[in-house]
Amino acid sequence: MREFSVPSIAEVDPESNLTDAVWVNAAEVPQHVVFNRRIDGAWQDVTAEAFRDDVIAVAKGLIARGVQPGDRVGVMSKTRYEWTLLDYAVWVAGGVTVPVYETSSTEQVAWNLGDSGCVAMIVETAEHAAVVESVRGEIPTVRDVWQIEADGVGTIRGLGRDIPDEQVEERRRLARPDTLATIIYTSGTTGRPKGCELTHRNMLFQVLTTVDGLTSMFNPEGSTLLFLPLAHVFARLIQAGVVQTRTRLGHTADVKNLLPDLAQFRPTFLLAVPRVFEKVYNVSKQRAHDGGKGGPFDKAEDVAVAYSRALDKGGPGLALRAQHVVFDKLVYAKLRAALGGRCIAAISGGAPLGERLGHFFRGIGVTVYEGYGLTETTAGGCLNIEGAVKIGTVGRPVPGISVRIADDGEILLKGDNIFRGYWHNPEATAEAITADGWFRTGDLGEIDDEGYLRITGRKKELIVTAAGKNVAPAVLEDRLRRHALVSQCMAVGDAQPFIGCLVTIDPEAFPSWKQRNSKPADGTVGDLREDPDLRAEIQKAVDEANKAVSQAEAIKKFRILPHDFTLEGGELTPKLSLKRSVVLKQYADEVAAIYS
Repeated sequence: MREFSVPSIAEVDPESNLTDAVWVNAAEVPQHVVFNRRIDGAWQDVTAEAFRDDVIAVAKGLIARGVQPGDRVGVMSKTRYEWTLLDYAVWVAGGVTVPVYETSSTEQVAWNLGDSGCVAMIVETAEHAAVVESVRGEIPTVRDVWQIEADGVGTIRGLGRDIPDEQVEERRRLARPDTLATIIYTSGTTGRPKGCELTHRNMLFQVLTTVDGLTSMFNPEGSTLLFLPLAHVFARLIQAGVVQTRTRLGHTADVKNLLPDLAQFRPTFLLAVPRVFEKVYNVSKQRAHDGGKGGPFDKAEDVAVAYSRALDKGGPGLALRAQHVVFDKLVYAKLRAALGGRCIAAISGGAPLGERLGHFFRGIGVTVYEGYGLTETTAGGCLNIEGAVKIGTVGRPVPGISVRIADDGEILLKGDNIFRGYWHNPEATAEAITADGWFRTGDLGEIDDEGYLRITGRKKELIVTAAGKNVAPAVLEDRLRRHALVSQCMAVGDAQPFIGCLVTIDPEAFPSWKQRNSKPADGTVGDLREDPDLRAEIQKAVDEANKAVSQAEAIKKFRILPHDFTLEGGELTPKLSLKRSVVLKQYADEVAAIYS
């Protein structure tokens, strides 16, 4: 058993709650722009004073409609300004926000609202409203449903015109650090989602300790464009962090237009899951090769990685610095321009980023601070911070948090970030949290001598081959997804003689690959998945991935699937994690073919 702790650097005021920052900002810097809100395609400033007034008006409406302290209010919407507004308004009214992914199925919506006992629901679209309406009979606690696109927020405001300011302030002050702030339902890669109870203390503790190590990002001159779903704990924590530090925030939900949005908004830092960074890298590399500039790009990539590695070993030499300057003008500046031109850093979480990719981005001038946590740990448990970065790890514990590696390799976490428990599920809570307060993450990892944590796999995802070899699939899958042509992949081999893999083809990269390899333009992945050239290309990616593991753990055979994994197909969670049980069920014949 191994353990590492970082001393706490901040204490949560016993009289505080998450809404305090909104009131302090409005009082101290009323005209400071804290949000940019997109209306009719243009970004409009929202000042600290205007945001507070917005929050008050919506909170009054909720109070007028009978939302009582402790009542749960659901929000089902893509990432947009109204999401943040409603979140703070619910807290000011004394309520508890229950986020619902806007991609949720009817069954998931019914479960989340019914299990939490929501008294009201705010949805974004008519489609969302129809889903909620179809299950109203199963959730009798829901009294009101408002639709954002039908001016539902305006309707709520109108309801509260007669509520005095004093009543709002009285409600706002009711919440204390240990008051429940939100119930976030796990995305449910297996079984029914469980509601994680997070308190004001959980989130305030994380904000106060985390942003202290990322001051180049979280400051009044900083800005970020949030495109992660606010139903996810990572995005909610960032939201609280930018409000606390007066960092300007914009919202966008259409990731298909992400690059134009970044060019227009020009953020100073980004937040994303590793798949976003993989896509930026893969698309850039693919375009360079398609444009006949593959050689220079590959050389620039090697120089960026070497330059970053050298930063950890006394600094780059004269020759490497000279090469870096040349490629900075030719390649790196263009990559940074694609991110808006002002981006200096990013935060990545949700899955391992991969060491080479981390070095690549730092080498082009955009350091990616990789972190680790779960919904139950209020996002961050460990994090690389300024002045303490070890690429390939998820950093040291956040100040005030302890990490322990159990005898079986499982990561345990302890601190004020650990959730209160699972809503209405004491059995699951007792199973997840030890008697002395350690949370069992279910992930496997190692701590080095300096306290940096490296994730090696997930306990429940370990593949045990017929020979008894334990294989952590994440190592193989993370490396395999680096290839521009690979969209998703899943290693298989439980109780089988060797490791196999299901691979899907990136629909954006596929057309240019067909053109380069003289394949029919109308040929689908299903048509070409046995094509020798396509298989040879994927075999190269597999061979590269296999370099990270022993011969016994290596992928011996793979199958290219005719379709990509998607949210709509049920193979992915909203944060793009694989639902392995679903994939195994839907593609049982493909898995069987590997071992036939």
